[in-house]
Amino acid sequence: MAMSNEVGPGPGGVAGRVLVVDDDPTVSEVVAGYLERAGFTVDRAVDGPSALGAAARHRPDLVVLDLMLPGMDGLEVCRRLRASGTWAHTLPVVMLTARGDEEDRILGLEVGADDYVTKPFSPRELVLRVRSVLRRRSSPNLVDEPLPVVGGLAVDPAARRATRDGSELALTLREFDLLVYFLRHPGQVCDRDRLMREVWGWEYGDLSTVTVHVRRLRSKIEQDPADPQVIRTVWGAGYRLETVPCPPGSAPGGDRTEGGHA
Repeated sequence: MAMSNEVGPGPGGVAGRVLVVDDDPTVSEVVAGYLERAGFTVDRAVDGPSALGAAARHRPDLVVLDLMLPGMDGLEVCRRLRASGTWAHTLPVVMLTARGDEEDRILGLEVGADDYVTKPFSPRELVLRVRSVLRRRSSPNLVDEPLPVVGGLAVDPAARRATRDGSELALTLREFDLLVYFLRHPGQVCDRDRLMREVWGWEYGDLSTVTVHVRRLRSKIEQDPADPQVIRTVWGAGYRLETVPCPPGSAPGGDRTEGGHA
């Protein structure tokens, strides 16, 4: 793990509070050191129970979470974090995974991770990812025109609040940003490259990240996620938000898109 390429603090000094969860003391020390030099306050935990306790005590702005932890793995820690209270629904989680473990990365996204970095990784890249996620959280890219109400969905970007038929939705940071992006581009076909670039801010990456987040978003906003009517799949092209949801069952294969991905 390279120790070059220092990342200094951003504007305003301390950039936020990050909880680093990793049972490898070397990785934990290096990651914490880079984050602290970048202006973050850092708390550290070595396993799932101590991570959950630290999160409850300190209410971090973001969690860097290793997937492979002793006893309670990172997937279970992420699940329990998401279920621990309203404040944790939008808590960004960046998961650390071993290179090549695609299934584990997808599982991490399924349980609510917002981003992932594969080991071995550059600590400087991790700091940049952390900053990118937090920047999107604090700067929702507001515009003056109101967002349309579609399928009973109402979204307030300034408050980062979304409701369906009056009931508040527990959306993660990325799910919320993805929904806002669709609502700002109604009727347009958005392919996964475009969504990764515009919502995640990545010029390249694993497109399954987009697929999984669309699937998770559908599970929360659609009447029948298996037959989505609000965010429709356009075969071979991407996804389209329907301003007037279609009747259920009107288009078969709603869970498929480029390369057969949902």
